[in-house]
Amino acid sequence: MTGPAPASPRDARPTLEAVAALAGVSRATASRVVNGGAGVRRMLVEQVRRAVDELGYVPNHAARTLVTRRNGAIAVIIDEPESRIFSDPFFSRQIRGISRELNAHDAQLVLLLVEGSGDFDRVARYLAGGHVDGALVFSLHTGGELPAVLRRFRVPTVHGGRPARPDGDPAPAVPYVDCDNRGGAAEAVRHLVSLGRRRIAHIAGPGDQTSAQDRIDGYRDVLPDADPALLVSGDFTVESGARAMARLLDRHPGPDAVFAANDLMASGALRVLRERGLRVPEDVAVIGFDDMESIAEATDPPLTTVRQDIEGMGGLMARLLMRTLNGEEAPVDGGEGGGLEPVITSTALVRRASA
Repeated sequence: MTGPAPASPRDARPTLEAVAALAGVSRATASRVVNGGAGVRRMLVEQVRRAVDELGYVPNHAARTLVTRRNGAIAVIIDEPESRIFSDPFFSRQIRGISRELNAHDAQLVLLLVEGSGDFDRVARYLAGGHVDGALVFSLHTGGELPAVLRRFRVPTVHGGRPARPDGDPAPAVPYVDCDNRGGAAEAVRHLVSLGRRRIAHIAGPGDQTSAQDRIDGYRDVLPDADPALLVSGDFTVESGARAMARLLDRHPGPDAVFAANDLMASGALRVLRERGLRVPEDVAVIGFDDMESIAEATDPPLTTVRQDIEGMGGLMARLLMRTLNGEEAPVDGGEGGGLEPVITSTALVRRASA
């Protein structure tokens, strides 16, 4: 009885030695080329690359790490409960923009979720292990432990959104990508004023996030003398927007317009207005923030909102981090600044039927 036929060379996984032999170079030269090392003549680089393509060779990750001192992995850290991350389309759009840019750099995205204070130790251990080259962090809350963890382990970091810096914090500024939250909010409120609305309410986001505070500031830039009773807070969820709208309507006199700090809260507000028998925009005009098409175009009526380029901002975050890792300080396309400077993207009011 005969045994199984020996594997043919075509079936075997190609080795670096085979690449070197086919290219007519030493193993060390082949290793430097396939693992991203420098100091190899262009002609030899081309020979090695042709051999890699012909043999279908896949570089060994451990070897590449030794040569480049890079893992080829970037952590995306979100400081929010899992339930919110998977119910709010903002996060999926931002991650999509990040993923596309990292794919272009042949870098792997590693998603780390921070549900509560108990997760900081887990994240810290992972970062301390040197598994990633850098981190993209967003949805941070004032007073959270994550910035200190990142500084402690010297992880190159780019923030999504303006990071809060408590008074007296000696930590150096870190690069971040954000939209013009304050200017976008002011444009929304000015539009409501132009419609003749006089009691314009604001449903704000969480007080421990800078984006929410910046949007409050934009509201107050236009209405510095607004009745404090017209300012209520939510937590960026649909239900919080509904509760806030109900509180506003229970006060007398009620608002004739509402600017909500995101589209989810605006959709909750619209639901309550409909339940109370109020017409939008005839009785109460409503504007949101984000321009999530899946929300804004599905509401009744379609939602007027402030557009920010969420996917584009995710891509800018990844691009800025990769340039930081490569020691580059050229400006990032699409925004102002480069190196360690923040990138602020523009917003635009998208008019639909709600205001």
